[in-house]
Amino acid sequence: MTVTIRPASQADKAAWETLYKGYADFYGVPQTEQMRDTVWGWLNDDTHEVSGFVAEVDGALVGLTHYRPFYSPLAANVRGFLDDLYVDPNARGSGAAQALIDAVSDVGREKGWALIRWITADDNYRARSLYDRTATRTQWITYDTKL
Repeated sequence: MTVTIRPASQADKAAWETLYKGYADFYGVPQTEQMRDTVWGWLNDDTHEVSGFVAEVDGALVGLTHYRPFYSPLAANVRGFLDDLYVDPNARGSGAAQALIDAVSDVGREKGWALIRWITADDNYRARSLYDRTATRTQWITYDTKL
């Protein structure tokens, strides 16, 4: 099974939407079609900071990732943030997740980013087994303030 990583094209919208809905469902995040349309718009707007890739196997989309730059004033550098990473449950173990992470890392190297950062749920054990082999787990705890 060969995994191909590429930017999403307009023809991918329905398949991307199915994957992104699966991602939201996995994390129990309510999501509407309008929300997915907004993200799809960002991904297809060359002036927006959010970019993304899809993973394709045998002509079918099996995964996605979205990423963007973020700035670290303390370190005085630019870094990359991997916002979303999802692989269809039927394609897990195919290498798609690693290939998506590698593609974002390649972008980061091209752009001179200092690192790529992402978060996941504490109980996302399957993904964490990959992440623990791929990256360094940090000591940082994340907080959110609703506005």
